[in-house]
Amino acid sequence: MTSLETRNIPRDSLFLMAQLRLEGQDASYQVKVRNLSAGGMMADGEVRVVRGMMVSVELRNIGWVEGSVAWIQDNRFGIAFREEIDAKKVRAMPQAGNEHSAPRYTRNYPDSAPGKVRKI
Repeated sequence: MTSLETRNIPRDSLFLMAQLRLEGQDASYQVKVRNLSAGGMMADGEVRVVRGMMVSVELRNIGWVEGSVAWIQDNRFGIAFREEIDAKKVRAMPQAGNEHSAPRYTRNYPDSAPGKVRKI
């Protein structure tokens, strides 16, 4: 897709943390996902990228997604995904037992009543 074609794709504003890997590097960087659509996302983080650079980003409930840097402005940059994703799936709460599940201390337990604090 060209940049003009992707401007018309509906996108969700959100605040979510994700891991980013640059092509040819083993290190990963933490970035903030500012908005997300089926075709790409806006990230914010202290990582040096250049337009056209291939990257992979780990998105909640989906896993690693490949794409390329489409634009850069200060610490924010756009990533155009190689293949479309289900953006609603990323917004959904993580499922228990999933590799990308919520931290243990935030999960509901069957023996705890709603609205009550569980003693640890």
